[in-house]
Amino acid sequence: MTTTRRVISTDGTSIAYETHGSGIDGTPVILIDGAMCFRGGGPMRALAHELARDMRVICYDRRGRGESGDTPPYEPVREVDDLAALIDAAGGRANLYALSSGVALALLAAAEFGHAIAGLALYEPPFSAGPDPTASDYTAKLAQLLAAGARSDALALFMRRVGVPEQGIEGMRHSPTWPQTEALAPTLAYDDALMGDGTLPADTVRRVMQPCLVMAGEASPPFLRDASENLAHALADAVYRTLPGQTHDAQPDVVACELRGFF
Repeated sequence: MTTTRRVISTDGTSIAYETHGSGIDGTPVILIDGAMCFRGGGPMRALAHELARDMRVICYDRRGRGESGDTPPYEPVREVDDLAALIDAAGGRANLYALSSGVALALLAAAEFGHAIAGLALYEPPFSAGPDPTASDYTAKLAQLLAAGARSDALALFMRRVGVPEQGIEGMRHSPTWPQTEALAPTLAYDDALMGDGTLPADTVRRVMQPCLVMAGEASPPFLRDASENLAHALADAVYRTLPGQTHDAQPDVVACELRGFF
């Protein structure tokens, strides 16, 4: 069993987290989810269990998700402040592991905090090679649906955007976990804001000086592998790894092996 703890962010938002691993030596690792994930639904808790025998791991609910609070209006800097509060609670220094759109948050935090973040491991950021002509339409439609309270339709819009077929979306709508998933719909706008126009955030990346490990799955779509490799090339101090046989939903034990070696 794990105990939920809380830190209070700069704007007063309560951020829920849990700590895995009993060791107090060494730099802890904070796990950052991508879109539509939180502690109770996503890959991070399983990854934390894999890593716990070697290191201290912090698994948290990003604002607006799970047991964490939320304070409008949303701004990316507020999620950076959330990480600052977690790092303070962890002893003042941490490593970060981020998945998918969570990579944008990790990069922003690393650029801001400097020495407080020791290193970063980043898995499959969905940055596009060039400006996405559909990005502004998606942002506008998403905002319209969320403002109307049409959370189910907002989720479907996001899923279509990331390539889920209509049959799969319809099946999810009728699953028993759909109401839980609907609760996360407003945070789709948060990840959209973090991702900006969808391209590599060059100004942010130039400010990231920490050692970085960038990974992609061998069986993932080519654009995710390309995006990961492009990010590794753009960072000042990075290595790139292709994980054999893995997809965007990489197996926790495989990721844990890479993180142990790097951190």
